[in-house]
Amino acid sequence: MTGTTPTTPSRSDAVRNRRLLLDAAAKTFAERGVEVSIGEIARRAGVGKGTVFRHFRSKEELLAAIMLAMFDELVDTGTTLLTADDPGPALREFMVASMEIFVRDRAFCEVIGRPSLQNPQVRDAIDRLCDVAEELTARARRQGTVRPDITGTDIVLLLAGIQPTAAPLLIAEPQAWRRYLELALDGITATTGRTLPHPPPRHLPLAAPDPGH
Repeated sequence: MTGTTPTTPSRSDAVRNRRLLLDAAAKTFAERGVEVSIGEIARRAGVGKGTVFRHFRSKEELLAAIMLAMFDELVDTGTTLLTADDPGPALREFMVASMEIFVRDRAFCEVIGRPSLQNPQVRDAIDRLCDVAEELTARARRQGTVRPDITGTDIVLLLAGIQPTAAPLLIAEPQAWRRYLELALDGITATTGRTLPHPPPRHLPLAAPDPGH
């Protein structure tokens, strides 16, 4: 009886290829943003484009998998900081850790405004991130460290805005984002004596509204 060559990859090969794809996609999206092509990701992973689509039906699905891992990292960081003794520094540490991820991964900030990523998993991940940010912020509010009208969603939106603000400087000055983070931190402190002129958002939108509607 002669041997046959399998036409489909073994389970171990499939697991290895998926890991290669996720690693390559994470690095490529981080460096190039969300517009990078599937072909480039496949080349970087050392697989064919067909292998990519056996694991992920579209680039959006692959991007969502990368984003979910990053949201999990942020949520885990925030959850750990909820046990810190001093709420003010804990919120600050969460914001610094978040910015280090946002600056490291260019795609993270781009994904917030991407309508095609409006799927339940991404929505749930963003909600979990906002929930953790709210718990951290509520502790700091009760302590009197931050102004009483600041919410966790405010914090997430502020953080998402710092990377685009600093982006033109980051190639020449990789730490420039720290300047704008400090400006944001100054803005949320409880020492301003002024209330904000507009109520806080109720949730974090995934996509900007269509100006034509």
